[in-house]
Amino acid sequence: MQIILSSRELKIMDETKLKNIIENLIDTFLIAGDLSIKLRNQGLKKELKSDNTPVSNGDIEVNKILTKKILELTPEIPIVSEETSHNKSKNDLKDFWLIDPIDGTYDYINDKEEFTLNAGLILNRKAVAGLINVPAKKRMFYSYGKDKSFELSNNKKTKLDCKKLTPLNSVKVVSYSNTLKPEIEMIHKKIGVTEYVKMKSSLKFCVIATGEFDGYVAEPRACEWDIAAGHAILENAGGIIRDFDGNEIIYGKKDFKNPSLIIKRSDKLK
Repeated sequence: MQIILSSRELKIMDETKLKNIIENLIDTFLIAGDLSIKLRNQGLKKELKSDNTPVSNGDIEVNKILTKKILELTPEIPIVSEETSHNKSKNDLKDFWLIDPIDGTYDYINDKEEFTLNAGLILNRKAVAGLINVPAKKRMFYSYGKDKSFELSNNKKTKLDCKKLTPLNSVKVVSYSNTLKPEIEMIHKKIGVTEYVKMKSSLKFCVIATGEFDGYVAEPRACEWDIAAGHAILENAGGIIRDFDGNEIIYGKKDFKNPSLIIKRSDKLK
């Protein structure tokens, strides 16, 4: 059943409403993911944005599909997307969507598998729900509340709980780069990291929520649309997301810039 919320209903949104919104978006994410693969197979049209990062017709077409459906379901909630200028000049948003139609564009345009489709719902400046599709790996992740994070893969639905799948007495984390900055290396030592693997897209959050990895550390970089969906999925699965000073991550900051991040599967990583 499709649910459309009025502005009054937004103020009293509960888990049932969130569940309906997110579940009504799953098929759209799967369709958009299939289109992203089809367009890549046909040959992408690529160009550089003003910030010198790549964008393709795949990014644009996926963005159209996701925003259209989200606007149908929640017309009263503003959308901030990486690929449009709408609402990016606002600095007073508390309830809004953050969309990154394709995170990991480099992987996308270079026929790699880790790129993702993302939408995170922010309420009262906190990430409460979200969806991430990893079409090349045929993995779909979503969440709509505490203890309500799931993966769809091979027609099987699995509840995510951050249970450790890495070897005991090891701490295996993901990293944005193969070369660690001194500050990141210091935090890795502090939390007992024994191995790190490079991973660029928001898939990082998902594989920590599944327990395949134990954590992720990053200096301030990227933007809120890169992390919002993953934040909701991981935190609702039981994970911990803070900045270097131990503060909660809130959204709607100036220019939608991310703070530093320390992400852990749980307080006990080994």
